[in-house]
Amino acid sequence: MSYANLSNRPSLDHYWMPFTANRQFKAAPRMLVSAEGMHYVSDDGRPVLDGTAGLWCVNAGHGRRQITDAVARQLATLDYAPSFQMGHPLAFDFAERLARIAPGGAAAGLDRVFFTGSGSESVDTALKIAIAYQRAIGQGTRTRFIGRERGYHGVGFGGISVGGIVNNRRVFPQLPGVDHLRHTHDPARNAFAKGLPEHGAELADDLERLVALHGAETIAAVIVEPVAGSTGVLVPPKGYLERLREIATRHGILLIFDEVITGFGRLGAPFAVDYFGVVPDLVTTAKGLTNGVIPMGAVFVSRKVHDALMTGPEAAIELFHGYTYSGHPVACAAGIATLEIYEEEGLLTRAAELAGAWQDAIHALKGLPHVIDIRTIGLVAGIELESRPGAAGARAYNAFIDCFQNGVLIRVTGDIIALSPPLIAEPSHIDEIVTRLTAALRRVH
Repeated sequence: MSYANLSNRPSLDHYWMPFTANRQFKAAPRMLVSAEGMHYVSDDGRPVLDGTAGLWCVNAGHGRRQITDAVARQLATLDYAPSFQMGHPLAFDFAERLARIAPGGAAAGLDRVFFTGSGSESVDTALKIAIAYQRAIGQGTRTRFIGRERGYHGVGFGGISVGGIVNNRRVFPQLPGVDHLRHTHDPARNAFAKGLPEHGAELADDLERLVALHGAETIAAVIVEPVAGSTGVLVPPKGYLERLREIATRHGILLIFDEVITGFGRLGAPFAVDYFGVVPDLVTTAKGLTNGVIPMGAVFVSRKVHDALMTGPEAAIELFHGYTYSGHPVACAAGIATLEIYEEEGLLTRAAELAGAWQDAIHALKGLPHVIDIRTIGLVAGIELESRPGAAGARAYNAFIDCFQNGVLIRVTGDIIALSPPLIAEPSHIDEIVTRLTAALRRVH
């Protein structure tokens, strides 16, 4: 369907768009009407190269017939089934398949899976499981969470409480008792780092400081993104995650990795847990879980945490938590088909093959007007621009508009450009992204 003729376009008045300046958008809308492979098509018929995998989620590329067919079959077979006190085979099948590729492999024991409807739900689920676990082992005073500045953990009240992006927090009340580690962004020492920055592992010692302030016996869990994505691709310094794991273990604090972005191949390994070799107690996922086709999330839980709750009378509900759409049959069908594509095409590790060319191409942007930092890891990049005086974010937004008008979709957060193309990208797509972004940055003032 084309909306090139404005008379055919639906009214824009009624849809309140998320994370969007609605009045600005509706004055000059940007519409996508179809997608296949590496490209969207705009409402005026232009191909737009997807430099962001949708919103970090379309890892296998668009329009995958295998997923479409699986969804259609499932809709015709079992469109919905209740998940409370009832089950359907596909949820158990999908959980078993996920357990086979669980973060950290068999030795990590992160093979118990709780299904959710989104990354935000996965985060709130993990936080609740952490509280329930501490209570189950007799540590009921542990109710405090530690997040990190500039962290993004979705938009539930739990997620914004442990998150550290000010615009997500400033309007809304948050959970009491939450504290935050400092972020790891240090452009003075780590600018234009390729891969893991050299400096900043000592920032993990903030957890020791917060233990000294609050008492370990009050802290249930610490949650971090292994690579902070939505805030602008902040890569952890060498040794940082290892140190955080050691401190958390020593003080009986659970460690939660938010892998909603890094999960399912984004770094060149199935999960960041595998990439960094650091094993947390819980891992939150979503996005690439179903290739973005059907909303779904999953929390990988360690056997230690899971089994601590499997006590008491067998007829008792171990965790009073869940969602109407937990383990939705159509989402499970999409997820199983997605896992099959990942396996058949080697997509969970393909970013490792592209990482060198990606790094070289992105860092070639150094020296362009207003570029003050570049960060790359796996098939992710952050390009930070100098802000205009009194107009933070305007320069990157102008680059976003320029790129879209010239056939490439990028993502911006403040004055940082984030790139994360589908894992099916070819070197020619990388060249096209960089060529068009280079032209845009030369035009933006």
